[in-house]
Amino acid sequence: MQNNWLERAQRMRAIAQAGLAFSKDVYDRERYEELMKLSVEMMADYSEKDIEVITDLWKGEKGYPTPKADVRGAVFRENQILLVREKHDVLWSLPGGFCEIGLSPAENVIKEIKEESGYDTEPSRLLAVLDSHKHPHPPQPYHYYKIFIECSITGGQGETGIETNRAAFFPEDRLPPLSPKRNTPSQLSMLFDLTRHPEKNTIFD
Repeated sequence: MQNNWLERAQRMRAIAQAGLAFSKDVYDRERYEELMKLSVEMMADYSEKDIEVITDLWKGEKGYPTPKADVRGAVFRENQILLVREKHDVLWSLPGGFCEIGLSPAENVIKEIKEESGYDTEPSRLLAVLDSHKHPHPPQPYHYYKIFIECSITGGQGETGIETNRAAFFPEDRLPPLSPKRNTPSQLSMLFDLTRHPEKNTIFD
């Protein structure tokens, strides 16, 4: 409930962006521009960020708006899960990131795991597709769908990447401090449960 303002601001901006993408009427476009401005002001007020910061985040967004896709690899070894430590906030997360144009979710997760941990992997099972709005992530400017894919190690070794400074395996009862923007304790518990019970179906919101 505490992030209702964020969802409303994102929805307001999405309506404005879609209107600007398709409307040809000059008066309607003015109204959509005003709605866009109001969404930026709302985001700035509630997040206590400068309007210029919010404007810069959204200035490249054009066309019909859709949620961004974030793919995360769930790599298990001896009942422990692979996590990487992010240089940005010095917290831990599942290896992964934004899906890139031209790559499938499976190809993306292979690439992200290799770049962030040094391991070669093969995707084996889609575990979950979650809506960031329905989970206890901190407020973020974008709306995300988070795709969790189980992968098995086929080669490589633990190495750091451009965005990470450590890769390690952890048991469920001794997880390190997690990066809440990327993954939550409840999501990791869900992943451990799914690997213990392979008969369970994919979880989705």
